[in-house]
Amino acid sequence: MRTSRRGAVDPFIVMDVMEAARKAEVSGQHIIHMEVGQPGTGAPRQAVEKLQRDMDGGPLGYTVALGLPELRRRIAQHYGDWYDVDMDPERIVVTAGASGAFLLAFTALFDTGERVGLGAPCYPSYRQILKSFDITPVDIPTTLEARFQPVPTDVAAHDLQGLIVASPANPTGTMLRKDEMAALVAACQDADAAFISDEIYHGLDYGQKAVTAASVTDEAYVINSFSKYFSMTGWRVGWMVVPEDHVRVVERIAQNQFICPSHAAQRLAFHAMDCTEELDINIATYAASRQLLIDGLPKIGLGKFAPPEGAFYFYIDVSEYTDDSLAFAGQILEEAGVAVTPGLDFDTVEGKHWLRLSYARSTEDIAEGLRRLGTFMEARR
Repeated sequence: MRTSRRGAVDPFIVMDVMEAARKAEVSGQHIIHMEVGQPGTGAPRQAVEKLQRDMDGGPLGYTVALGLPELRRRIAQHYGDWYDVDMDPERIVVTAGASGAFLLAFTALFDTGERVGLGAPCYPSYRQILKSFDITPVDIPTTLEARFQPVPTDVAAHDLQGLIVASPANPTGTMLRKDEMAALVAACQDADAAFISDEIYHGLDYGQKAVTAASVTDEAYVINSFSKYFSMTGWRVGWMVVPEDHVRVVERIAQNQFICPSHAAQRLAFHAMDCTEELDINIATYAASRQLLIDGLPKIGLGKFAPPEGAFYFYIDVSEYTDDSLAFAGQILEEAGVAVTPGLDFDTVEGKHWLRLSYARSTEDIAEGLRRLGTFMEARR
């Protein structure tokens, strides 16, 4: 049967790595998972218990397309609690994960053929979703000196109709300061380009608090998720803050594309927002693992990285060892039993020289992964 040109998107390589790791485990090999950005913990226990009571109370049917009103109000409160931003709950759109938010945002903001900038390296699905919509992704080369983030002059230089930034970023873990965020917003406004801020790793920061674009401007799309800080990956629920005059536009699209996000996931998300004590224990685990790798990676010859300020990733330059990160990651999986992600997922040009390591699992797992990587690297010296 025929297929569309729009469907010819590249694979999400980390998912292929996960499948290779799964097959290795089926064959009896013990694998340390440092490939996927998935918390090693589940949804907060108290939130799950409250959801169970909700479900016992009766069936959970459709909600309105923009999401449960009480969840939208709670998310608006979150902006006041975390960022001192007075947020109108009417601007909140609950989505089927951050991925659903990107589908809604790209549909609402861009026409066929328009150019949307991505600071490479970046989350690969931005690029592939844009391609599937016949929107043109424009990879913007970034530098280690700029902490792998785009700069304001990139907007006009690349003739963009939109710019996506992520802070903390995947795969690098770097963050934008408030003045840097404001300068990028201003450059987009000058060029009549849409500004989209991916903030799904907010809450996963170490010393310096992440800045929300909502504290800089009301004229942006701000995307977040319950997957990372709230440890709810499989529940597929996120949210988006949109300008006031875009709410009805997004609502109409959401009604037709999704009807609504999962009712049960929305209820769980509502309860999870009050489980800070349990969630902060997770953050302490990530912080310990991050420090373990900051100290340990240089000792085994993997010390070329920008220290991650947030999220749970290290993006490491391995150019002195390989010019094929996909094959190198395959060797690490086969010989060391550690699953890591090749940089080609994040940067189609320079990614052949980079690897991403995730420290989202337990500190014990990360320590064992570091030990195995050390043995693997010792054999190459």
